Amino acid sequence: MKSSDLEKHWNKAYENTDTEKLGWYEDYPEPSLQLIKKCNFDKEAILLNVGVGATTLIDELLELEYSNIIASDFSTSSLEKLKNRIGVEGRKIQWIIDDLTKSKKLIDLPQVDLWNDRAVLHFFTDAQDQDAYFSVLNKLVKRNGFVVIAAFNLDGALKCSGLTVYRYNKEMLEDRLGNDFQCLDSFDYTYYMPGGDTREYVYTLFKRVK
Repeated sequence: MKSSDLEKHWNKAYENTDTEKLGWYEDYPEPSLQLIKKCNFDKEAILLNVGVGATTLIDELLELEYSNIIASDFSTSSLEKLKNRIGVEGRKIQWIIDDLTKSKKLIDLPQVDLWNDRAVLHFFTDAQDQDAYFSVLNKLVKRNGFVVIAAFNLDGALKCSGLTVYRYNKEMLEDRLGNDFQCLDSFDYTYYMPGGDTREYVYTLFKRVK
């Protein structure tokens, strides 16, 4: 699917469905927060959240008083929903609309302390798009910075939101990140969708060591 078609796909998903009914919505993002808290960030740490959609994780990071939060997504509609929900607190956030496979804005950011991705990477099924994703990640994450990636695991669904996905386990993510990163934690996680179905994820935490 072309980038322009994907943009329309995700905008339509957020425009036509209440946030709380989206198949990936979390009322409380416990597994992501669990890994982020393990990093022991200063409140001034730069926390980049890619593919944020309308996630409640941003609300929780604000509640924890982090002051350098970046929220990025391909979909303008998802970010508008997130901005509207957060309200005046959104002034504390840097908002970036960008395509991770053809980055024009993220790629020029200063290096960050955290790269956080829940349910973005697995949508990149082409090797070229996967390479582009990891190229941006490698450029942006500073030494001693952290990476949190949550993706469908090998027992997970073959599709999400009508799109084919590429599933991962910890070893596959270790291989993609290479020797510059050390895996500090990983676990499988069963996510319960608003409609009651389940999705199987792998959650991983990496630290950049060189």
